[in-house]
Amino acid sequence: MKTSTELKRDVIAELNWDPSLPANNIGVEVKDGVVTLSGHVGSFVEKWNAERAVQRVVGVGALAVEIEVNLPGSSKRDDADIARTASNVLAWASYVPQDSIKVMVEGGWITLTGNVEWEYQRNSAADAVRRLMGVTGVSNDINLEPSIAAQVVQSDIEAALKRLAKSESANITVHVDGSTVTLAGTTHSWVERDLASQAAWNAPGVKHVKDKIRISM
Repeated sequence: MKTSTELKRDVIAELNWDPSLPANNIGVEVKDGVVTLSGHVGSFVEKWNAERAVQRVVGVGALAVEIEVNLPGSSKRDDADIARTASNVLAWASYVPQDSIKVMVEGGWITLTGNVEWEYQRNSAADAVRRLMGVTGVSNDINLEPSIAAQVVQSDIEAALKRLAKSESANITVHVDGSTVTLAGTTHSWVERDLASQAAWNAPGVKHVKDKIRISM
């Protein structure tokens, strides 16, 4: 198990390693495996990338993000302009059914609503708009409504876990209740935990995944 000093060192190193991040503007505090990020960045995608960078570090049990997005003057846009651009991006996206997602913008913060069939469509829509100039945050409130009433087969999900999570799969249990999958157990990294969640979401008919997997220090 890493000490707070060791974990802080590794988090700072990972932030400095990522060329897309203004690491000098981001403060890091660590206590009992909980990492707190503070400071300011010039775009929402930089804030997002900082979160993802920290989650890659082994030993991070929880993450608190207190980073502010301070848009430079050249990046500021009014809400109507951001909404039009976001709607156009989604309209041209081949992975999103036409007219399935609605966009609302307030103070640069985008809220996505609507219905799609797959989790990857939901995630891809949020990923597309969070990178737009002038965006200060994204709330992904898109619902999953699979068009096929396929039964979720527990053995299929467990097989996917073995392919993706490899050695960690033995420590993960899967429980299926209708269209809801509950994952429990332990992994040694946030990455393995994300892979387990991804395996469950990729099963047809899944509408909810309860991730109760713990990070083992």
